[in-house]
Amino acid sequence: MVCRMFRLETEVDKNRRDLLRARLLDTNTAASPVLRALRGTPDEREVPLHVWALDGSGELAGGLVGHTWASWLHVTYLWVDAPHRGTGLGSRLLAHAERTAREQRGCGRVRLETWDFQAPDFYRKQGYEVACVIEDYPPGITEYTLVKRLG
Repeated sequence: MVCRMFRLETEVDKNRRDLLRARLLDTNTAASPVLRALRGTPDEREVPLHVWALDGSGELAGGLVGHTWASWLHVTYLWVDAPHRGTGLGSRLLAHAERTAREQRGCGRVRLETWDFQAPDFYRKQGYEVACVIEDYPPGITEYTLVKRLG
């Protein structure tokens, strides 16, 4: 039996992070014919998708930050400023991002995460379905992953 010694370090190291990401990508690509087929295509890269809503004075009223990858839209953040909540602005931001992802980037599905105190019911009203529930993440809070097919 071969005994190997390793030194483990806990530190933030961007160069090692990038090297690890590249090696993981290579390993995953070698193991998956689906990921291998993505190599060299427009779907291979994450492409940012941002939608901003400005009020009458040009101030930020809300926004959506996400990206498209492999024919999916991933919504990272959706936020509406308190004075504009309940006006339909969140629905408009989400619909605009979905339409852009579908029509301009060929996306067929969307995914996002939200916490129980945020907006799971809002997303369900927009046609999203719960795909995953993680309780106590963070402790005392439930996280939902929701998905939607784009028509």
